[in-house]
Amino acid sequence: MAVSTDTRAAASVEAVELYRFFHAGDSETLALRGVSLRVQAGEMVALLGASGSGKSTLLNCLAGLDEPDGGHVDLLGERLTRRPEAQRARRRAAHIGILMQAHNLIPTLRLSDNMALAMQLAGKPDRRRAARLFEQLGLAGHASARPTQLSGGEVARAGLAVALAATPSVLLADEPTGEVDAATEALVLAVFDEQRAAGTAILIATHSEALAAHADRVVRMRDGRIVDV
Repeated sequence: MAVSTDTRAAASVEAVELYRFFHAGDSETLALRGVSLRVQAGEMVALLGASGSGKSTLLNCLAGLDEPDGGHVDLLGERLTRRPEAQRARRRAAHIGILMQAHNLIPTLRLSDNMALAMQLAGKPDRRRAARLFEQLGLAGHASARPTQLSGGEVARAGLAVALAATPSVLLADEPTGEVDAATEALVLAVFDEQRAAGTAILIATHSEALAAHADRVVRMRDGRIVDV
């Protein structure tokens, strides 16, 4: 069944003129300087830029993990910014899959328990989906392992599986292939392809040219601004 233009426009995440400042003593860091960006349903966008360009700060604001000092974020056509944290957390759990560089796994829990928790928070338990994600990402034999028992690349893939656990409308990922080899990166790209075909809006901060070449669109950041779309 074809997706209408109006439905696709609503099922997206949008940043409107975002500003974010950080203060340390008398110094001020302008992390975001008027960033506007929209990711549509079924679209995969690669966000490129040097370390310190503002990519991670942008992802944090889009996820509602951080509040911008100016501008706003809309999720699925509704305002996410400047809402109570409990409200943001509920919408985040239900609609956004997040993979940050610090990863999104609880170290003391097995991978299967991390996955079950993400599904429970979103109210979407699905054992078959959990097993399929682990299999797709080459982790079928590690479901009972804890994050500390895995390699860096395995932890990144497990984090991605958990980010996708609750069938999110939006996936935000920070360097999802930063610690994997070319063969494993191909596995991750196949998962991204399946997700965008299902209508997920995907925004990935990356240094990987292979991943960027696979995206529908590349956006570049420098000094807290988007410089190329």
